[in-house]
Amino acid sequence: MGRVLILYYSKDGNTRKMAEYVAEGAAEITGIDVVLKSISEATREDVYWCDGIALGSPTHLGTVAADMKKFWEDLLPDWQKIDGKIGCAFSSEGGWGGGAELTCQTLLTIMMNFGFLVFGLTDYSARQFTAHYGATLAGEPRSEREIESCRRIGRRLSEWVAVYFDGRHEAHPLKATYIREF
Repeated sequence: MGRVLILYYSKDGNTRKMAEYVAEGAAEITGIDVVLKSISEATREDVYWCDGIALGSPTHLGTVAADMKKFWEDLLPDWQKIDGKIGCAFSSEGGWGGGAELTCQTLLTIMMNFGFLVFGLTDYSARQFTAHYGATLAGEPRSEREIESCRRIGRRLSEWVAVYFDGRHEAHPLKATYIREF
């Protein structure tokens, strides 16, 4: 059984709400154990436990929140136990154009430094709405397309974990039955 961790930091609750939808999407793939934790609850063992991780942070000053960066700087010195896991990102921002895509890229870069294999989405969750670098939203998820972008990144993470860790090639995203373009 593949294991997915949705790990987030949230100051005002918007990123937490995104994380909950990411977890919903991850749980859509049968046979995947999904755990949702904030960085204040998480331990090094949680990161060692998972096969895939969705990492979420609010955008602070155009980049990742200091609390999230500190988690990775202080808590996880043993990169050899997490090298080769799969990772993706999501971020909330105060307003459109506030830097959430930059935050996602920073989260992906952090994971790459630990040897994670990272991805974004090629498909769309609604017309003109995608998560190429990760799910990004201004404020909390409200509209269906915003909620679906969070679910989609979580689902894709579980699909990749099912394929690469469980050997379930029928779970490959190209074999998915949901609409991938609008």
